[in-house]
Amino acid sequence: MTNYLAEVIGTMILILLGDGVVANVVLNKTKGNNSGWIVITTGWGLAVFVAVFSVGLVSGAHINPAVTFGLFVAGLFPFGDVIPYWIAQVIGAFIGAILVWLAYFKHWEGTDPGGQLACFSTGPAIRSYGWNLITEIIGTWMLMFGVFYIIGDSANIGSLFALTVGFLVWSIGLSLGGPTGYAINPARDLGPRIAHQLLPLPGKGPSDWGYSWVPIVGPLIGAAIAAVTFMVLPW
Repeated sequence: MTNYLAEVIGTMILILLGDGVVANVVLNKTKGNNSGWIVITTGWGLAVFVAVFSVGLVSGAHINPAVTFGLFVAGLFPFGDVIPYWIAQVIGAFIGAILVWLAYFKHWEGTDPGGQLACFSTGPAIRSYGWNLITEIIGTWMLMFGVFYIIGDSANIGSLFALTVGFLVWSIGLSLGGPTGYAINPARDLGPRIAHQLLPLPGKGPSDWGYSWVPIVGPLIGAAIAAVTFMVLPW
């Protein structure tokens, strides 16, 4: 149970700081309004660093169902813990989104519905489900492939493990985040999307459930491909 609680807390931190930076940039009348993509990707990278550093020694800080699934496919994580980890991660992401809503409570009014939704879940710059799926597969492949080798070198890098993962996510956001907003994490998208559906946001629009399968399916496929890649390579 301690592992599951750590995944709840770690994913909550991830979303609080990750969706929090999106809210700071997107919502009206914040001090960070319109500060741009570099701020968002940097904030997400640092969110990953803080989350992994906070709970890594307890649960491994998967904080991402795709990471849990990739480790399982590679034979590095037991099947019996996969579903409980997924549930914990979605719960943590939901709680994190609620905290973002509270932190920016006075800034939702006056922000357009699309901007509000962007503070919770991802959406494509150009809607093309097939290509959006491919983008998420590629981004998550890069995440999972990098994670395998960071784990493999963890004895050498020690406490820099969390920072290294944060840099990896920062790099993915800068290089591959443009088409879909780089969910690369089903819980990161699903938990906050549920929160958006339930919260009483002023002038709220739809939660775009038609797109919601892409940031769930794409990352799981990408993580599985990364696991297979990792297993077949000779190093």
